[in-house]
Amino acid sequence: MTVMMPQRHRATAKKPMWIIVLLSMVCIVLIGAYVFPPRRFSKCYLSASSVCTNFKDWLPSMGRRERTDEEIISSVVIRDILSMPMPVSKNPKIALMFLTPGSLPFEKLWEKFLQGHEGRYSIYVHASREKPVHTSSLFAGRDIHSDAVVWGLISMVDAEKRLLANALEDVDNQVFVLLSDSCVPLHSFDFVYNYLMGTNVSFVDCFKDPGPHGSGRYSPEMYPEIDERDFRKGAQWFAVTRRHALMILADSLYYKKFKLYCKPAEGRNCIADEHYLPTLFNMVDPGGISNWSVTNVDWSEGKWHPRSYSADDVTYDLLKNITAIDENFHVTSDDKKLVMQKPCLWNGSKRPCYLFARKFNPEALDNLLKLFTSYTSV
Repeated sequence: MTVMMPQRHRATAKKPMWIIVLLSMVCIVLIGAYVFPPRRFSKCYLSASSVCTNFKDWLPSMGRRERTDEEIISSVVIRDILSMPMPVSKNPKIALMFLTPGSLPFEKLWEKFLQGHEGRYSIYVHASREKPVHTSSLFAGRDIHSDAVVWGLISMVDAEKRLLANALEDVDNQVFVLLSDSCVPLHSFDFVYNYLMGTNVSFVDCFKDPGPHGSGRYSPEMYPEIDERDFRKGAQWFAVTRRHALMILADSLYYKKFKLYCKPAEGRNCIADEHYLPTLFNMVDPGGISNWSVTNVDWSEGKWHPRSYSADDVTYDLLKNITAIDENFHVTSDDKKLVMQKPCLWNGSKRPCYLFARKFNPEALDNLLKLFTSYTSV
């Protein structure tokens, strides 16, 4: 009799599903990081920092865009400007650069502000429409070669660069302040001088506005050199260090993009002077700027142009209220109208935000002269 042995059945092996799920999640994360790199790594091609190196070590090289010759030249030049030592001046000065269509109505006020501080400042006047008539000897002979300036066009940026180039010829100029014909000082000269000279940060207004007057002005033709996520907005009135002034003059890559594709009344109504410098600094040295301007402008009326102050508006209370502001804010232009408010930190300490203010009408001069000593006293 043959005894049949019972067949043995192998227990069905359980599939390690958790390993499959884990591997799938890792793949998704890696693909996502490659296609959409983290924000802080998005500008690594301009930097040789250890953070960027670590990111590049594991990032797949497949599909990476090859930079143009112009991009390589730009990144090398800007990198070296930002890292090279600046010459030390024995007599550091502030360059006051006035961008005006003609005469400066507040020369007498500026004369009072500068009185007794000879050798600590320089003056440069760019008059775009007509030769200015000077009422103060301090401004006589300080006009530079000027060309026509059209609001919103790159010619405004060209005028700013022209002022910077002339001011950089004096090796003692260490801080470069852009002012308009309607600007007035808010503090004493010593306060302004120490405020600007006491920090290595440039005061450039810069914020991200997702609305139609911000990112809505971005042109796809700016890509790939300028990505929409790097596009920024800010007021044109700056105070920059000598290093940053050199960097602005050295840039041609990003400047060219704004010259070609940022123009008013062309669908997106892009205003070059409101976007070029904020975007440039955001891309190449975001940690080197304050993100607010030291020139106060009142946009509370919600119009295309800021509020103008008449003679009747100029009171001690108005001026002291402006000088006391120690927080800056930005409002987005989308439907949310998001208000972003931050303290004005000077070397880590909360300080007044503004050293200058605009727009003051010419007839306000007498009131400003009468109040100057009282509102500028600490």
